[in-house]
Formats: sequence, structure tokens, C-alpha cells
Amino acid sequence: MTPSADVNDITLLSDLIDQLSPAPEPAPIAWIPQTWGWALLAVLLLALLLFIGVRRWRHWQANAYRRDALRELDLRLSQEGTSVLAEVLKRTALSAYPRERVAGLSGARWWQFLDQTLPTTPSPASRRFDGPLGQELSAGAYRDSAASPSAALTQLARQWIRQHRTDAPTPHDDQGADQ
Repeated sequence: MTPSADVNDITLLSDLIDQLSPAPEPAPIAWIPQTWGWALLAVLLLALLLFIGVRRWRHWQANAYRRDALRELDLRLSQEGTSVLAEVLKRTALSAYPRERVAGLSGARWWQFLDQTLPTTPSPASRRFDGPLGQELSAGAYRDSAASPSAALTQLARQWIRQHRTDAPTPHDDQGADQ
């Protein structure tokens, strides 16, 4: 300190800090994108989500007959046996395909139609309708109503209801005769 300095002339650091003005707050950052590219991307993303949602809804609506058929099988199979399998399979086919393509099919032609519209790879004869399981299906209408179908036939019928293709090729009339 200099000898001429007075104690009242001394400024403390804390006094200097108190004289400072507060720092200005920055403007808030906007959540809305500032360029048109981001807005376009948002619109395209919303359109894509809407498109996917509509397609899934239509697919779900288009497969309502499959869910109804499986529900009916669950309700009626234990009381009515094999005859309900044949009835539900025919009604499901009539829901999915044109009437003129399905209504007149019976016997071997009906079994071949069921096998042709099932998208899985060819399986052994024991896992197809055209064979013993088809014969069991056809004979089921004439059996005792309490007779339950084999587990293989029930499983194959459920598989057909869940997975049949509606775009399957049309079977030719000369592929087999009614049995």
C-alpha cells in the first residue's frame, strides 16, 4: 500500500463482483426444425406409418374369417366330431375362394384342392388331405356325431385354415373324379 492511500479508497474484490451485471440468458432452443427438409422428412415418415397401419388393418380384417373358423372349431369340435371339420373347412374355403371354384368339389378333387392351396412344402401322404386323412374327413359326416377326429386330421385342418393361400393355382377338372 502506498502511504497516501486511505483505507476508504480501497475497493474489495467482493464489492467489484457485486457491481457486475448478471450474464444474459440465451434464447430457448426451438423444437421445430428450422429447415424445410426436416419438415418434409416428418411428413414422409407420418405417411409411411399411416400406410403401414392401413395395410395391417386391412390384412387383419381380411383374415377375420380365419379367426372365426378357428374359434368355431374350438367350440364345436368336442361335441360334434369330424363332421364339424368338414363343414368348417368347406365354409372357410367358400369365404376365401369364388363359389364356382369350391362349391362343386368333393372327394378326391376336394382333397387335392385343399393340398394345392396349403403353402407348405409337400409332406408325406400321412400329412396331406389327399390320402387317409381325406378319407377320414369325408367319412366323418356319416359317423357317430360323438366320434372325434384323429389328432393329425385336426392339426392339418387347423393348419389349412391358418395358412391357406388365396392366390393358389386353379385345379384342372381332369385331375381326378369324385369318389
